Amino acid sequence: MAEDGGRRDIRTWFTLLAALQVSSIGAVCPDKEMGLRLWMPGHSEDHRVTIGFGQKILLTTSATVHSIEILNGGKLVIADTSQAILLRTKHILIGDKGELHIGSADCPYKGNLTISLFGRLDDDDEEHSYFGKKYIGVGQGGTLEIFGEKKLAWTFLNKTLHPEKSNQNSYLFHRSWGNRGIILHVIDPTTGDVLHSDRFDTYQGKTESCRLAKFVDDVKAGLILSMMVNDEGSNNLEDSAKKSLSRLGSIFISNLGFRDPWTFIVKKGHPSSAVEDHTVYKGTKESSKAQSAFQFQSSSGEYFTITSNSLWAQEAEWTDWFDRDDERESGDWEILFDLRKAYPDQLCSSPLDIQVQTHDGIPFNQTGDVIYKISKDYGFVCLNKDQIHGLCHNYQVRFLCGKPVRPQASLSIDMLTDNTILELSDEVVGWRAGDQVVVASTDYSMHQAEEFSLLPCPTCMSNQVKIKGRAKFIHIGEEVDGVDMRAEVGLLTRNILLRGETEPTCYGHETCKFFDFDTFGGHLKVQRGFRAVHISGLELQYMGQQTMGHYPVHFHMNGDVDEKGGYSPPTFVSDLSIHHSFSRCVTIHGSNGLLVKDVVGYETLGHCFFTEDGPEERNTFHHCLGLMVRAGTLLPSDRNSKMCRAITNGAYPGYVANPRQDCSASSTFWIANPNNNLINCAAAGSEETGFWFIFHHVPTGASEGLYSPGHTEHTPMGQFTNNRAHSNYRAGMILDNGVKTTEANDKDKRPFLSLIGARFADNGIGLTLASGGTFPDDDGSHQQVKNSLFVGESGNRGMLLPNNNIWGPGGSDFSSRTLPRGIDFPIRGMQIYDGPVNVQNCTFRKFAALHGRHTSAFGFRLNNSWQSCPKNYVTNITFDQVPITSRVFFGEPGPWFNKMQMDGDKTTIFHDIDGSVSEYPGAFLVKEDNWLLRHPDCIDVPDWKAAICSGHYAQIYIQTRKPANLNMQIARNEYPDWPLTLEGALGKKKHYQQFQPVITLAKGYTVHWDQTAPAEVTIWLINFNKNDWVSLGICYPKETTFTIIADIHNRLTKKTHKTGVFVKTTQREKTNHSHSTKGYYYWEEETGLIFLKLKANNEREQFAFCSVKGCERVKIKATIPEGSPPSNCLAKAYPKHAEIPVANAAMPKKIPKSRLLSSEHFLEIKVESYITRFFHIKEDFAFVEVNGKKWYQQEDGVQLTVIDGHDGNVVESKGFRNLILQGVPAQLENYVNGLKDSSIVLVTSKGRLVTEGSWTKVLERLGANKIITLKEKLAFVGFKGSFYPDWVKLEISSDQAKIHQVLPVPIVCKFKL
Repeated sequence: MAEDGGRRDIRTWFTLLAALQVSSIGAVCPDKEMGLRLWMPGHSEDHRVTIGFGQKILLTTSATVHSIEILNGGKLVIADTSQAILLRTKHILIGDKGELHIGSADCPYKGNLTISLFGRLDDDDEEHSYFGKKYIGVGQGGTLEIFGEKKLAWTFLNKTLHPEKSNQNSYLFHRSWGNRGIILHVIDPTTGDVLHSDRFDTYQGKTESCRLAKFVDDVKAGLILSMMVNDEGSNNLEDSAKKSLSRLGSIFISNLGFRDPWTFIVKKGHPSSAVEDHTVYKGTKESSKAQSAFQFQSSSGEYFTITSNSLWAQEAEWTDWFDRDDERESGDWEILFDLRKAYPDQLCSSPLDIQVQTHDGIPFNQTGDVIYKISKDYGFVCLNKDQIHGLCHNYQVRFLCGKPVRPQASLSIDMLTDNTILELSDEVVGWRAGDQVVVASTDYSMHQAEEFSLLPCPTCMSNQVKIKGRAKFIHIGEEVDGVDMRAEVGLLTRNILLRGETEPTCYGHETCKFFDFDTFGGHLKVQRGFRAVHISGLELQYMGQQTMGHYPVHFHMNGDVDEKGGYSPPTFVSDLSIHHSFSRCVTIHGSNGLLVKDVVGYETLGHCFFTEDGPEERNTFHHCLGLMVRAGTLLPSDRNSKMCRAITNGAYPGYVANPRQDCSASSTFWIANPNNNLINCAAAGSEETGFWFIFHHVPTGASEGLYSPGHTEHTPMGQFTNNRAHSNYRAGMILDNGVKTTEANDKDKRPFLSLIGARFADNGIGLTLASGGTFPDDDGSHQQVKNSLFVGESGNRGMLLPNNNIWGPGGSDFSSRTLPRGIDFPIRGMQIYDGPVNVQNCTFRKFAALHGRHTSAFGFRLNNSWQSCPKNYVTNITFDQVPITSRVFFGEPGPWFNKMQMDGDKTTIFHDIDGSVSEYPGAFLVKEDNWLLRHPDCIDVPDWKAAICSGHYAQIYIQTRKPANLNMQIARNEYPDWPLTLEGALGKKKHYQQFQPVITLAKGYTVHWDQTAPAEVTIWLINFNKNDWVSLGICYPKETTFTIIADIHNRLTKKTHKTGVFVKTTQREKTNHSHSTKGYYYWEEETGLIFLKLKANNEREQFAFCSVKGCERVKIKATIPEGSPPSNCLAKAYPKHAEIPVANAAMPKKIPKSRLLSSEHFLEIKVESYITRFFHIKEDFAFVEVNGKKWYQQEDGVQLTVIDGHDGNVVESKGFRNLILQGVPAQLENYVNGLKDSSIVLVTSKGRLVTEGSWTKVLERLGANKIITLKEKLAFVGFKGSFYPDWVKLEISSDQAKIHQVLPVPIVCKFKL
């Protein structure tokens, strides 16, 4: 219902606004109203003006006054005259029943008006208690009506704008065979237009030579002649023609030979202007070229260049690939002399170039082989003796051979101008010569936005404008890879200008530490209780101040400003240009129902379109554009890292800023309440984020108490339709869970309104959804992305700039392009963080990792101290030009990921509902080394650093106090050798700590500490359904005593009530018989573990992480003897409490290859060698399994199963007995050497394996690391080829070696960064 109501409000808005802006017949303009008294106050900065008591004043000329106050029925109207008006004043106060009118909805202001607010921050004038200084203030009962000319606010480029000089009205002429002779053009020097062209076949006959001479002689002096030979022009070129051309200024025409290229350009009557080129014909096997070019200036002052070409061009083509030799014997010899014998008539005598690659298509310089010799004149040689592994790859070669030459003649005329025509998507209503426009960046950096002035253009169409100057950067004007990437073009000029006068440099304010310019601009502020405010067609420049409450447009604590608040017509601001602002663009503070439409915000400090405290609802931002949003000093979220560290006002003593966590969020649209509408808006460049939805748990500032805690987190979002974000350094859009809404204190030293939690994203990340659904203040929330397109590396490649180091190969086609943050930055389409987050019916296009750049369609937040919710899921995902190896990446230690030691780095998980990502419907994807979530049937995905698993998962939040600065280890009883170490989510200086592991339900765990155990532990059951349980053993020192209760915490009211107690039992089994009001704990002093069973007793709603009654918790208070050592009981707990690993949910079946939409697929393989024992009976087994089909090893020794890496089909399975492995295993070596490149080789062992010897070199040849000694059982997945994939793996053991993983088919080598 709230959403429908919001839509009705929007429809009402647009109807009313349209009605206001349609002129009515016979409407009276404000300055034509009867009874207005003419006012010409002159110029005095000391003149204080008060207009009141029914005075109606018409300002008709420019004026300077100290101030204007309009009160008690006073009215000021600005005359719409043909003369520009400049009104300078320190402030204009519109008080009770006061009115200021500049045009009207029916009669927009057509003249040129500037209101200039002057004054310094440090002048002696008394500051107004509400409005401050340098302002237009609308107080209670005040009316402000401003209606400038209707102009198109902003639109899109419809054609790409390139940075080179524009080539307007260019002319291109090209001829080859069949156009023999001398080709001539006559060109107008005043315009660059071609007036006439002709061809004279002076090879065929003498009459053509005479005709040429006559034509040249008849051309008027002053015209430009351009001539060139195509094919042949000398055979019958007579003296009459040669003399005519010589008189023009030609030098070479008299010596023109058979088929010689020749070009000539001259302005007739000016022989000194002649430019000429000539070269000798070199036969059919070699190119020859003549070229002339000259630049002329047209009568309009623009330059044009004429370029004439005459040439014999030799084209080339590559031969077929040749492979005469292979890598056996001494090496691979592909010598040109031998190749000509082996392939007669297929090679040219003098190759132009050579290419060499393996049979898999890997260039020779990427194989790692040492190359003996490579030359286009000699061929290629690779010697086995030079190689580490003793064997070259098998190479093939091809040569570039020239074809016979052919004639070419061309003429181009390029108008070189500093003026450019922009082709736009809309009719440019109201745009005039002299107006300023800004063209947005379409690259990663917002700083590629550019300003231009409009020039007169009588020949332009209605959707075209001419700009002065040329672009420095590429600005895309088309759809690329299914995404509209057109640059926004915003109009900055309006005929009514409100500006602040500023000093040349910064002075007298702490902000001068950060800015070298004056930031004390003007501001426009509207107070609660105003009578009417409608502002349209206004330009605001140098407005805003780096002090709280002083912004270019500021609606302050107005309540409802639409019909709900009694305003008819409703309040709006539209068709505004706000640029070079010193603090925000439009601020809505404690106000509801405001329409902000067709507003351009450019070059501002701090959040541009800003909703402030949290209670702002039903406001609509429609067709608004924001770009070049920089950091400001006002709020922590406005500040950059430097400001964050330097400004600690409002923080508690001892506070140390963490910039990426507490600050660094300057955004184009900052939305503090979900019930607001954003329609057709563009966030086209900010230092951090385009759209940031960040919801206040409680209202802040002057709005404190306006809604109950948690209200915004449970309010449905308004309309968010057809919006776009690009060129934002951090991220296009972030949905977050809140800001810090409490004052600084000793428990949390951060200042008021700091960001809660670290958020790491940038333009290399398509979307980050940071739902608070896994934290108790935001229960029941979830976020979903549907029907969306994510493109990783589009055809918009950007451009190489002199100081741009972030330029390198793209992942899709390796072409050079601009890249985000660094050339190795791990680009991600959807970054999963917090949760629950659901991604449905989305397409990911062109995400392709390189060796050294971990690009992926799905990824996780970098360096994450928080955690991932097991209720995150994806379904119906489509991949287009995304290699299967680049669909997901969980991270690995290295650049950008650092050490992967933070808690959130270790606990990542999501649910693949339909298998559209993993090919296993219903599977969970978990980090490969998280043994809290794995089970024996999980399948490794080495390329993703992940495992495909099944299970029932939830979370426990373990909060600790006294101390809070400790680390925790949690071990699952089934995998005690792989505990998970957690540092805590909150940092070591908090008064409590919180550990947030994802766990497998119905399993047992033990918890350990790196210091003495905490005196207080609270365990929250998160995402537990009724009757879900886990068993927990927590380590404490000896002689510890305990008080343990169960309670339920209401996350909204913050109230808690006790539900039961835990009593001590001497029988551990009794802990399994706990119920809601009474539980049991077992204290095992021998190991130092206290055991409890944690069970959910209440139902949970779908997206809630706690039960319908609240969050079920267990609280442990321990009395610990002083001086107790660190509480780590792992050594004593195991193997006593170790359990046999068991999967508690069946693994899903893989989708058959025939049903997959992609030619790429996963090949599931299992390689296992093991011993079974039954009393004294011992049996050996070994097998490989490929997509469910098994091959058992029959004999002792090793067995190699070979799979074609192109299609995943098993080629053969062959055994080699131990006898062969002893000594010199030539049979095994020859077998492996004879395998085709791109072969997957699975190896098992059976019986007493030969663990040493030269046969192990075969494993190294297939990708294993250097082996010292094997063990009796071996499982190996290797690869025969020119590279070694990430999934090559060797497992050795005394009794069981096992590998279970999926391999990507076909096998493709990643391009090295």
